[in-house]
Amino acid sequence: MADSPTAERALDEAGVRELLRAAAPHLAAQSLRLVAEGWDNAIWRLGDDLAVRLPRRALAVPLIAHEQRALPEVGPRLAALGIRTPMPVLCGTPTAGFPWPWSVVPWIEGAAALGRPRDENTALASPLAEALDALHRDAPADAPVNPVRGVPLEERDDVMRERLDRFRGRTALRDAWSAGLRAPAATERVWIHGDLHPGNILVEGAELAAFIDFGDVTAGDPAYDIAVAWLLFDAGGRGAFRAACGSRYDEATWVRARAWAAYLALVLLAQSDDRPEYLAVGESTAGELALG
Repeated sequence: MADSPTAERALDEAGVRELLRAAAPHLAAQSLRLVAEGWDNAIWRLGDDLAVRLPRRALAVPLIAHEQRALPEVGPRLAALGIRTPMPVLCGTPTAGFPWPWSVVPWIEGAAALGRPRDENTALASPLAEALDALHRDAPADAPVNPVRGVPLEERDDVMRERLDRFRGRTALRDAWSAGLRAPAATERVWIHGDLHPGNILVEGAELAAFIDFGDVTAGDPAYDIAVAWLLFDAGGRGAFRAACGSRYDEATWVRARAWAAYLALVLLAQSDDRPEYLAVGESTAGELALG
């Protein structure tokens, strides 16, 4: 069964150029080619240095708006550390030919951490901890709201229990989730990336290069982001990451993070039939959780 949703709106090259001619005529003549179609967005490379990011279904429209709201605030803090983000250089508005917002963003070089051997990611532990410390600052009252990311664990318990029932043999995931529910609740409301998995972390060699895909950015519990400790690292890298975080996150936050890692592992196991690379992350994350 294929899980990736079908595009509800798709533009060909001529359609994208029409958007550019209306909003940014100085860019419309640059080279243009489709380079990616994810669940939510299509990415066209524009010239050498830019990309056009277009929602491909209605559910993704708020995600573009959230990026346009959040990245001008959080992007510069990450840029100061050398971490690039798709901070919009142009916020496109709906037209008769394309009724949704869209963005022109920097083209970011680098390879996704997806598929890398986990032991190679230990070098990312310290810069990742520094980047998350810069990101996880108090969020304003008008920060984007995401109903499922960084919320109290109790709000996702019914959904999680259904998935655990489908994967009854995954006792480590059940135990991690139960421990998270027992942990004290979050006491801070900070900016979080909201989708920090290996596919959204770019590297250049051994260096952390960028965070991409901020569509799920929101205000909430930082535990949701630091669940990446189980998605990205092996035990040694996870220890290095936690040590690099120092006292930034208390023990309860780490317990909730492990619960969120269990939640995300089940999402990947249940919904990645046509994305073997993400299914592999789900399997390996479940294995890391079984180790501790």
